[in-house]
Amino acid sequence: MGTRILYLEPVGGIAGDMFLAAGLDLGVDEGALLHALSGLGLHGWQLQRRWEARHHIGGTHVDIQLHGPQQPERHLSDIQQLIWNCPTLSERAKGRALAVFAEIGRAESKVHGIPLQDIHFHEVGAVDSILDICGAAVVLDLLGDPEVYAAPPPLGSGIAQMAHGHVPIPPPATVEILTGVPVRHEGVGELTTPTGAALLKVLARVAPPPVFTPHKVGYGVGTKDWPDRANVLRATLGELSAGVNVPGPGGADAFELSANLDDCSPQLLGYVVERALELGALDAWVVPATMKKGRPGHVLHVLADGAHREELRRLLLSETPTLGVRESAVTRTVLQRRHDEVETPWGRVRIKLGLEGERVLNAQPEYEDVRALARSANVPLKVVHAVAMAAWMKR
Repeated sequence: MGTRILYLEPVGGIAGDMFLAAGLDLGVDEGALLHALSGLGLHGWQLQRRWEARHHIGGTHVDIQLHGPQQPERHLSDIQQLIWNCPTLSERAKGRALAVFAEIGRAESKVHGIPLQDIHFHEVGAVDSILDICGAAVVLDLLGDPEVYAAPPPLGSGIAQMAHGHVPIPPPATVEILTGVPVRHEGVGELTTPTGAALLKVLARVAPPPVFTPHKVGYGVGTKDWPDRANVLRATLGELSAGVNVPGPGGADAFELSANLDDCSPQLLGYVVERALELGALDAWVVPATMKKGRPGHVLHVLADGAHREELRRLLLSETPTLGVRESAVTRTVLQRRHDEVETPWGRVRIKLGLEGERVLNAQPEYEDVRALARSANVPLKVVHAVAMAAWMKR
């Protein structure tokens, strides 16, 4: 199977249990999911799933049933330790779960104006929320690590009772988490929870999906029964066809990946550029730059289509000393391409043409052809290039 695509549609909102339920409805193996979660060391819980319907749309509903002694409130560091020490979670799943909790912690810290280490995770620190978030990370593993896209979530409205007291809907933490993310201000009630918002923010690109072939559709059914919409999360799993570019926001058809490097040798830079092109990059280049503290460095850029974006991102993270990769969606205007050939006194040279319809806008002799003839005939490269260009212009 090629690049997998998972497209999420929060028809009636999104919450952690709805994401988990949608994954199970897509066919995720429940036994494998439970095994991955068993290593967290949380006791006194049981996952129950059943078929339910909202507004005549049926799907999977899940409940985390708790029994035994009351669970303690946990700080972020407590939850991080549970995840780091879990022997049954993959490193990728651990990273995703930790990133979701970090985003929630950042939002809670800002909303309440207290240091991150002093925050008690109330609703989010409960066992069911830990299982929802770690379960979502496991679901992506079991679905084959798809690229995740999502439609803008509806936020809802009203007043809700939470551990902090009466709060407006959407809760302040939800709004903070979704800064910079497209949303829909509609609906009554809490349609998007802080956990659901963080899952979208961290795990998905909230943007139009790529052109892909759907293979499976699943529905995660929530606990509410909204009068104006079905409380379901629709998840469509499919495959991106080879050679199809993934559009980003605004109709972009490519992605520019970049990383600042101030401790990277020239040999390594050259190697990474070569590897990026071998792995399907549309282009790759290095720009000199002055980094912080006045240190000379470089910015490494890679242009990727949707089918190769993830592999190229991993290349930058694994082959360079960078601690992060920036990514932006770009739109390209690409000329049609064609080759002509011309005769020179030293042999044939291909001419690369850039066309708009039948109109030639650019013409250049192929460098490799020119170099080969210049070396074999012991003629300056610039002479071969000029003669080849003149021959094409004359023709």
